Amino acid sequence: MSRIGKLPIAVPAGVRVALQDSTVQVEGPKGGLSRVLVPEVEVEVAEGQIRVRRRNDERRARALHGLTRTLLANMVQGVTQGFEKVLEIGGVGYRADVQGRVLNLSLGFSHPVRFPIPEGIQVEVERQTTVRVRGIDKELVGQTAAKIRAFRPPDPYKAKGVRYSGEQVRRKVGKAGAK
Repeated sequence: MSRIGKLPIAVPAGVRVALQDSTVQVEGPKGGLSRVLVPEVEVEVAEGQIRVRRRNDERRARALHGLTRTLLANMVQGVTQGFEKVLEIGGVGYRADVQGRVLNLSLGFSHPVRFPIPEGIQVEVERQTTVRVRGIDKELVGQTAAKIRAFRPPDPYKAKGVRYSGEQVRRKVGKAGAK
């Protein structure tokens, strides 16, 4: 039995969970999310809790048991608290700003990088070098932050680029001088 999958998910006050066929809809103060469930797993909503059970003991059902429970827990957390990723921009002249639904990045290229912000995501820029990506869908927040970071990943020689807050960049020693 999956240790993660068998844990119940507490549904806080103000959150509504609806189960319709193979679709779960979660609505809360920050918005609503829905997800289609796989047929190997069944979900039961009762007494302020969500319980996830697998229909059989096949390998795929065992693999998806804990995953489904975690995805549903992330949906509940997203509609109540939301998710946030913080990116730091390092480098001389590297900066960011938001204009409408577009994030403009100056990352040392010959042109500015324009990134359209997806629906359901809010992006804030603090001090031109800190970018906050917020939203209720954990997967979308992480994917958006990863796309922004991919424009200029941190360089191991000079530590320039876009990195996650708290990310450790392993520095490398440059070329040795000619002797």
